[in-house]
Amino acid sequence: MSNSYDHQGRPIDFSKYPESLKLDLTNNVLTITLNNPDFRNAIRPDMDEALTRIFWDADADPEVRVVVLTGAGVSFCAGGDIAAMQQGVDNINNFVVGIKNGKRFMQAMIDCDKPIISRVHGDAVGLGATLALFADICVASENARFGDPHVKVGLVAGDGGAIIWPKNAGYAAAKYFLLTGDLVGAREAQAMGLIAKVTTEADLDTEVNRIVDKLNNGALASITYTKHVLNIGLRQLFASSVDAGFALETVSSRLPDHREATTAFVEKRKPNFRG
Repeated sequence: MSNSYDHQGRPIDFSKYPESLKLDLTNNVLTITLNNPDFRNAIRPDMDEALTRIFWDADADPEVRVVVLTGAGVSFCAGGDIAAMQQGVDNINNFVVGIKNGKRFMQAMIDCDKPIISRVHGDAVGLGATLALFADICVASENARFGDPHVKVGLVAGDGGAIIWPKNAGYAAAKYFLLTGDLVGAREAQAMGLIAKVTTEADLDTEVNRIVDKLNNGALASITYTKHVLNIGLRQLFASSVDAGFALETVSSRLPDHREATTAFVEKRKPNFRG
C-alpha cells in the first residue's frame, strides 16, 4: 500500500495503535479486531482511547472503503472493564475520561463516511452492544447475544444504549431489556429490528464478506451520502440526549449500589442492592 496521498486524505498510522486493537487493511477493507480475548474483549483504557481515533482515521484514509468491526476469541465484547470501573468509584476523573471517549467514538461511527459492519459472535454486552449496534450493518451468528446490563452494576444505561436500542427496536423492547439488563439472542434481536442479519456460526464470515464485497464494489459516494441521510435522525437523537445520559450515568456511579456491584464482582458474589 502506498503511503503517499494527495490533499484528500492520509493513511492510517498503524504504529500508534495498541495490540489490544488489531488492525488490518486489505483490498480497501479495514478490519478492526477488539483483541483482549482472555477477558472476552472487555474494553480496557488503552482500547477505549484508541476507539476514539480509529473511525476518524478510517474516514480520512482514501484506501479504506469499508470498515469491519469484530472481536477476537469467543465473544464480540463483554463491555467495560469492571476493574477499571472499580477505579472509577474512587476516582471520578477516570469515569469522566471514559465518558468523553465513549461520546467521541459513537460520534465518529455516526459521521464516518465509510460504511461500518459489525461482525458479532458470542456476546455483545454493555459497551460491546453499543459498539455493535452503532455500526451501519450488524451481522451476527445465531449464537450471539446482545444486552445492556448497566442496571445490574448499579449504573444508568447512558453510554448509547438508551439511544440506539429504542431507535432500532422501539421503546417497548428497549425498556424491557435496558430496565432488566436481560440478554437477547440474535434471532429475536433480528425479529425486533435491533440488528440486520443473522447466520449460522459457520456462515458468518461468508455473509459478512458478501456484504463487504457488495459495498466495496458499489458506488461509494452514493452509499456514503445515503448513510448520511439515514443518520440524520440518529444524529439529532444523539445530540439531544447523549450528554444527559452520560450525566445521569455519572451520578449513578457515585451511588452506593454501583460501589456494591464493583465490590461484589471482586469478591465473586452477588451484589446486595439497597436502592
